Amino acid sequence: MRLSAFFIFTAIFFASTVAGRNVPFSTEQKITGLYPPVSGVLFGKPVPESPDPLVAYRWTNPRASDGLESYLLTPVSVGIDRPENVKRIGKKTATIRVDGPCDLMFDFGRVSAGWLEFDSDDLDGEIEMSISEYTEPAVLNAGAQHPHKTAVPVRYGNTYRLELNTELYEGVRYGWIHVRSLRRPATISAVRLVCQTKPANYEGSFRCSDPTLTRIWYTGAYTVKLNLLKEYFGAILMERSDRHSWTGDAHPSQAASMVAFGNYDFVKQNLYYTSTQFNGIAGYSLYWVLSLIDYYNYTGDRQTLDSLTDNACKKLDVAYAHYGTNPDLQFHGWDERLGAGFENPNCDESQNTYKMLSIRAWNEFAAAMDACGRSDLAAKYRAYVDEKSRELRDAGGWYDSFGIFAASDAVNAGFTNSGERQGLWRTAFTDRQQRLSYSPFNQYFVIQAMARMGRYPEALTTIDDCWGGQLRYGGTTFFEVYRPSWNDALAPNGAPVNNQCGYTSFTHPWSAGVTKWLTEEILGVKPVLPGFGRFLIAPHLSERVASVEGCVPTLHGTIRVAFDIKTGKGRITVPDGTVAAVGIPKTGRVVRRVSFDGKEMPPAARQDDDFVYYEGIVAGDYRLRVEYDGALQPVPQEAFSYACSQPVVQDSLTRGDWKGKYGSRGYILCSYDGAGNDRVNLPDFTDSVVSAKIGARLIASETDDPRALASDRSGDPFRRLGAAVTLDPLPCNQTMTFDLYNNRNCPYRVALYFVDWEREGRRSAIEVFDLKDKRLLMPVRFVENYGEGRYVILQLDRPVRLRVDQVRGTNASLSGIFFD
Repeated sequence: MRLSAFFIFTAIFFASTVAGRNVPFSTEQKITGLYPPVSGVLFGKPVPESPDPLVAYRWTNPRASDGLESYLLTPVSVGIDRPENVKRIGKKTATIRVDGPCDLMFDFGRVSAGWLEFDSDDLDGEIEMSISEYTEPAVLNAGAQHPHKTAVPVRYGNTYRLELNTELYEGVRYGWIHVRSLRRPATISAVRLVCQTKPANYEGSFRCSDPTLTRIWYTGAYTVKLNLLKEYFGAILMERSDRHSWTGDAHPSQAASMVAFGNYDFVKQNLYYTSTQFNGIAGYSLYWVLSLIDYYNYTGDRQTLDSLTDNACKKLDVAYAHYGTNPDLQFHGWDERLGAGFENPNCDESQNTYKMLSIRAWNEFAAAMDACGRSDLAAKYRAYVDEKSRELRDAGGWYDSFGIFAASDAVNAGFTNSGERQGLWRTAFTDRQQRLSYSPFNQYFVIQAMARMGRYPEALTTIDDCWGGQLRYGGTTFFEVYRPSWNDALAPNGAPVNNQCGYTSFTHPWSAGVTKWLTEEILGVKPVLPGFGRFLIAPHLSERVASVEGCVPTLHGTIRVAFDIKTGKGRITVPDGTVAAVGIPKTGRVVRRVSFDGKEMPPAARQDDDFVYYEGIVAGDYRLRVEYDGALQPVPQEAFSYACSQPVVQDSLTRGDWKGKYGSRGYILCSYDGAGNDRVNLPDFTDSVVSAKIGARLIASETDDPRALASDRSGDPFRRLGAAVTLDPLPCNQTMTFDLYNNRNCPYRVALYFVDWEREGRRSAIEVFDLKDKRLLMPVRFVENYGEGRYVILQLDRPVRLRVDQVRGTNASLSGIFFD
């Protein structure tokens, strides 16, 4: 919707009680789904980098048993499509006088878990309301209670509420009031979101000299917080038929939650809640084990570990039985290289990744068993690690075929030596664009591996490409899937590409693992013994990130860290009952002198290439002063490039008159001779074109409409038009693929002909992958306004997979593929 005018409303308004609004509910009205008002109080200063309107609120001793609470959020702006029918009245009350049909779009400034309401005591007409995470009313897949997030509101006295599911709440940043008709002028007031929240204090914090990284930390924390439900960690906020806790999704969510909120009792509750769940996804069982280890390392809770040890062992033993058998994985990630979700989950890269994940889980569980005195189990699972790593090395060249995900999990597994890590870096990590995953969930494990290899500058570049790119897109929470090239073609906060994941969620807590990564790697705080009885402070700083400060909640108290490598000044707080090792970052320089509270320290007994370490720092508050010799080294910049960099041209003039311009070497006319009956003439360099996940449609069999394709047969006067279409609204069917199996590599041109026959405003996206290794070859290309027919012309040089995605409209509709 093009916005003709913008008015600024009040920024944020919190109600002390849900009933304390402009028009209270009457006592006889029975309203379902409301929660008690926020019981926390404003405490301390707001955090401008956080999208959370409650970031400065604190609750007294929040617990896992706490129920959900509610607060009100008012818009930060409103857009009006027909301003001649709208008159603004009363700045303080945010009241609008409406004289005729119009659409009002309200931006609440961030995605929230809420439902949309307004008040009116004189509304007499027909209205609807809509909500969305992006700047168009949302539409979701079949399975949601109300896939179209537009409906007639339910009226309670003078309050109008949009109710789209039994739990009421949805992912909402934008809300609409569609005034369809009025019998008399009406007043609309108190437009608001009634938002839900689980009491959780920001016990952790993070701030550094790179403001984008600070925003990333807080955005990840907020994404998790929105999905904290009464009794479990939710997996998704927007109602999309999968609103429950998934064991694998919960792994990075719980990791981020511990460093941001220190809500360890709720993490423990979710571990028990998900311990007996199995959704058929083999890798998710191992992520559950890693979550248990994370929890134990952060809390030292031996009782919980002991009670769940047998459960973990069963999961680890299943992985041992699976090893080398290529089991049915069901799912390992949305990334094309991992089989594109449920499409081909048992591909070689997913199988190799699962093997490496198995070794990692055995290795880390063995370390946890050592720490708690279970030497028998430690020996058992370390033997698994030794056996399988020995088999890999005996085979030789064991990682030559590994892509970015298998390579990352191999590094994270902890068994690789320096030479193997260098080899894995060369084979899988050196291309900045290719080490990006479509899924921020899988990206978490990539940046973990990069940290293990000491590749912090490159990891920060990847973090900026993935999570920083989502912020630049306009995100206030992190997405289920994302590609940086969206930013070049889509409007900020616009409707995203819907892909093999189905309808894309803008609020997916599985994408929040980066928050824990920043705490552990840039702030540099990690437990050495379970529960932080001993811990490490070793911030990884550079010219790019020269200073950092923050805190980490532990059961002993809060660890606080601040350090600036340019001034050499820092401070730390070591809680009672703990002992710290402090790593003074070298950053390519010589550490000449170190003092704690003005007392010069003796030469450190231990150092490595990156740090000088001071051990045995007991409880207390310390001020640090470091003097360096030498200058900070500049951080090298990496290029971001695609293998196929030829420009992509679009042609909206040729329409159905393709002969003589396209298809000189071959063509496919989709469903030209009936639904599912393509007319095919392949070029000599292509053995076959294999399509998947497509629907078939015959649109026009005999027509003179110039958008329809002319016949390839001489003497045939008729035009026809068919299409391959995506299978909306079935879940995970918002995309279709065409694999071009060429028998040789050679330059060629492919023109894809799209027709939005009904002129319904279809928008589609095109992704191009190397057919062999499924690497993305070019930026995502978008095609819109194809009601009159539009060609998208690609210059290629190898066998490829073409993935056509629905963005908006009934489906994506492709009518022809032409080879030149």
